[in-house]
Amino acid sequence: MGLGWEFRLICIINASASLSGRDQLNIESAMKSKKLLYTYILLLFFAIFLMVLFFNVNKHKNKPLEVRDFPQITESGILNIVTDYNSIGYFVSGYSIAGFQYEMIRALEREWGIPVAIFIENGLNDNLNGLYLNRYDLIARTVPVTAVLRDSFTFTQPIILNKQVLVQRIAAYSENTEPIRRHLDLAQKTIRVPENSPVILRLNNLAHEIGDTIYIEECDSYEIEQLVMLVASGEIDFTVSDERTARQLAAKFPEIDIETDISFTQMESWVVRKDSPLLLDSLNAWLARFRETDEFKRMYNKYY
Repeated sequence: MGLGWEFRLICIINASASLSGRDQLNIESAMKSKKLLYTYILLLFFAIFLMVLFFNVNKHKNKPLEVRDFPQITESGILNIVTDYNSIGYFVSGYSIAGFQYEMIRALEREWGIPVAIFIENGLNDNLNGLYLNRYDLIARTVPVTAVLRDSFTFTQPIILNKQVLVQRIAAYSENTEPIRRHLDLAQKTIRVPENSPVILRLNNLAHEIGDTIYIEECDSYEIEQLVMLVASGEIDFTVSDERTARQLAAKFPEIDIETDISFTQMESWVVRKDSPLLLDSLNAWLARFRETDEFKRMYNKYY
């Protein structure tokens, strides 16, 4: 009988020991699960934090800075102007900088006595976005005055008059195909232009006028001078340029024809924000005086 009790006691002890081992494993497993849960929760909060941070940074990135009209510009002691690099407006000549826009900007700097910071950025859409965000105070380049742009920005009084022309090859460099002279003959043709070019609106209107499709291909890697070179080399057939730039380039590239008008004569002006009326008034007053001077006439004749 004593032996039976000993046997049962040993079994109970062994069972208890076995139960304690399973409990220990369960406890350890539960602790690991809790640690993983805490880790996942921390990672989730961190991800949410990064998303909120990114949203705020992106929101402020596209938010205009405080208003910068003429008094704020004068107080800051600097006028931020953006222009584009081309063979007429702004370019490097030898060891110096030249160009119609460059000389106009320097004449304005001398007149106002406010130091000017010049930024070079070829894309007009980038210029307009920078103006809206107050990175720039003024866009100084040949910008056609259009109803679409007037909805968002204001223009100074006209600086020059210009028009858009079709750039194509002369017959001798186009397998004896005569240049297009009638707008109707642009039907089903493909015209390459710089990305977001103001001439796109005119080409779309022209397509409606002729009652047929004109294919417009926007090129984000080329400005008008590069596109004219591609026409001259035969890589593309058509582009559209303002007449004054086209005439300058035609002197360098005898392969091109620029005698077909795409638009009527247009005004070209500098551009400012709508919330800078005092800057606009000051610019217009200066332009009204400066355009009557011998200095402006010399500059105009030099580059145009």
